Amino acid sequence: MTMTKLMQFGAVAVAAAGLMLGQAKQQAPTTKGSKISKKEADAINAVAAAKTPDEKIAAAENLISNFADTEFKSWALEAAAEASEQKNDFAKAIFYAERALEADPKYIDSLILVARETAAHTRENDLDRDDKLTKADKDAKEALELIPSEPKPSSIKATDAQWEAFKKDEMAQAHVALGLSAMVRKKYADAATEFQTAVDNEPTPDPTHMIRLANAYNEAGKPSDALNVANKLLAMADLNPGYKKFAQQEKDRAEKAMAAKK
Repeated sequence: MTMTKLMQFGAVAVAAAGLMLGQAKQQAPTTKGSKISKKEADAINAVAAAKTPDEKIAAAENLISNFADTEFKSWALEAAAEASEQKNDFAKAIFYAERALEADPKYIDSLILVARETAAHTRENDLDRDDKLTKADKDAKEALELIPSEPKPSSIKATDAQWEAFKKDEMAQAHVALGLSAMVRKKYADAATEFQTAVDNEPTPDPTHMIRLANAYNEAGKPSDALNVANKLLAMADLNPGYKKFAQQEKDRAEKAMAAKK
């Protein structure tokens, strides 16, 4: 599979995977104990209740415009960033996530989103490639440092075990960002390590990440590992035909490389 086709195939899927991370956190945060007005509380609830991406973005902008010092600024801006991802407007997604980080430099969801989307949309021949990838790596690594001690928001109804699984999913997304960055740099062995770590952290491995893993193994000259991943993918029940096509391509490529070595 060519890098161009893989990037086109995975761009939307990467965003979708990231959106799953934030869904639990996009409930209205608890305002109990906060000294806020009813109007601000209503504006916060409007962000959480918005049903479409455009409504979510408008509600977030309304909150920030009318309550510039709200303590929920990062949460609202990240909601707008994720809504922009849903619209496949990746530039706007990064714009909102970076604004969230201006308000809270350690906002994990936004660190991951900026890292993932920057790496996913950086190309080999971009003049500012190295600068963008360096920043993406920095954000992803910072998220990985913060995630282990991330406290469970009081607004999220989840058991401790569920919260730990959620954090592992966040870690997987950060490793995907590092893997995407390594692929652009043609550091295929490093990319395979990052994608493997991502897949290992996911309760149910994401087919997109597995395809990227198989591709990275093939690019790194490890066809037996690529074949193993591709076979696992193809054995999945009800695998999307698009995923199946790319998995089969990676399998065929691995088998051809293995046959050439005999």
